[in-house]
Amino acid sequence: MAQPMSQSQEFILGEFSCRMDPRYRLSLPDGFFNALTKKSTRCMLAKERPGCISLWSMEAWQTTVNDRVELIKQMMRLGDLSKEIDRVQLLGRLLSTRDTPVEFRSGKRLVVPQAFREFLGVKPGGDVMVVGAAVSVELWNPTAWSGYLERQMPKFRRLCKHLSTPK
Repeated sequence: MAQPMSQSQEFILGEFSCRMDPRYRLSLPDGFFNALTKKSTRCMLAKERPGCISLWSMEAWQTTVNDRVELIKQMMRLGDLSKEIDRVQLLGRLLSTRDTPVEFRSGKRLVVPQAFREFLGVKPGGDVMVVGAAVSVELWNPTAWSGYLERQMPKFRRLCKHLSTPK
């Protein structure tokens, strides 16, 4: 069972374009930086989909991912996943390469590690779209972002209605 979002969870919204410098560094605007680094300048960087990586505060990451992984481990110990070993192995492979801790340096700059910048597909000097994704900050290849918006924007009203309807 997924853990509920913290009631004090700040909703991170907004969109802006920035440039990746020759050393593969990005600077975030104050609002995004402050939302991610309330407790620590260490964050978790995660691969989301080709052309998109996300930044999470360590606290939010631990709540969403680590808790779910612990539940899966418990289910494995109980034998509940004995018939799903292929899926468990797939999960293990993806978890092995999905995320890495990163730390913001002076000037709110973040160095994007090699495997993550390859997944993002942005060269030094290239533009990056920085997008507030409610509970995290996403870094998008601009072409991937445009395509994603084209596919998802028609679903906006239905999604908003679904999420705002009391359960």
